[in-house]
Amino acid sequence: MTKKQKVVAADAKSGVEVPPPLFTAEVKKMFVEINGGMKVNAWVDSMRASSPTSRRRREVSRDRLPPALEVFDEITNASKGKQIVMFLDYDGTLSPIVDDPDRAYMSDAMRATVRKLAGFFPTAIVSGRCRDKVYNFVKLAELYYAGSHGMDIRGPSTGSKNKKSSPSVLCQPASEYLPMIDEVYGILMEKTQSTAGAKVENNKFCLSVHFRCVDEKKWSELAGIVKSVLKNYPKLRLTQGRKVLEIRPTIKWDKGKALEFLLESLGYANCTDVFPIYIGDDRTDEDAFKVLRERGQGFGILVSKIPRDTNASYSLQEPSKVMEFLQRLVDWKERTLVDYERESLRSLKKQKVWKDQDYHGNCVCI
Repeated sequence: MTKKQKVVAADAKSGVEVPPPLFTAEVKKMFVEINGGMKVNAWVDSMRASSPTSRRRREVSRDRLPPALEVFDEITNASKGKQIVMFLDYDGTLSPIVDDPDRAYMSDAMRATVRKLAGFFPTAIVSGRCRDKVYNFVKLAELYYAGSHGMDIRGPSTGSKNKKSSPSVLCQPASEYLPMIDEVYGILMEKTQSTAGAKVENNKFCLSVHFRCVDEKKWSELAGIVKSVLKNYPKLRLTQGRKVLEIRPTIKWDKGKALEFLLESLGYANCTDVFPIYIGDDRTDEDAFKVLRERGQGFGILVSKIPRDTNASYSLQEPSKVMEFLQRLVDWKERTLVDYERESLRSLKKQKVWKDQDYHGNCVCI
């Protein structure tokens, strides 16, 4: 987006001008959930859609969301007088996407930035990862953690500076599915051994079948294996992320539901003075982006170098830009507090200007 271009729609509640979702019907066909009777070929087509080649990147690079860093002042102006609440995806947002998901480490600089952010705003990590695993990556006890796409939520394990933080928050709506998830995990581990590069990850309340390191010629074979296993488990559904197939319970719970649950836990369920900001790069983050659009509060930021169908309002290209945006939020908040203290001091000085004189003519400050 050039500086001359304008954001085309307005959000009446948040006061922020936001664009409508990019693309619609045509692209949505590529992003359909991989469930039910979909043919394996359709699975593979969707797998390719989530892994665009350089050629495809050039073809769709015409329209982009407004870069969040370029409209930063507009964003902060819309949040004035409201409580910002931060929601952050992990992989591809706080850490780079890597071939080995077990080595998706966040940098020390990113960790320090998120720690400072949480000192000013309630902050939650919302990830498809197992909650314990993402906590071991982030290592910040003062945050909320929502693992397994929001199906495993826990509050801060240490005191938070935010008044409404509650360390006792706990939500596990899919507990009854644990035995089934473990059973399917064992079957997939055995059946995918013959597919070089495939990795099955147990994220407690969901499973991830990574195909980032699988030869594209083998994608059809891998998709067939997963489909054949899930035929016997109608209570599990299959969705897709960035070079990963996600197996989850069929319950109506996702990252959007997790966002709403956390806002309610913080006491902001029906408040008009809350400003949620959700930053994520994955298709599963779209559920949260959609919730924010429907609420008319705050906004979503898509982390992506290429445009795609999304309910997000702004974009950041990569994790380094996410860190820059978060640091600017911290700096802005610090300046706001300094300005507030100066204004308070100035007000006190004005009060002391009023004087009275005693009968000796001495000035007495009131």
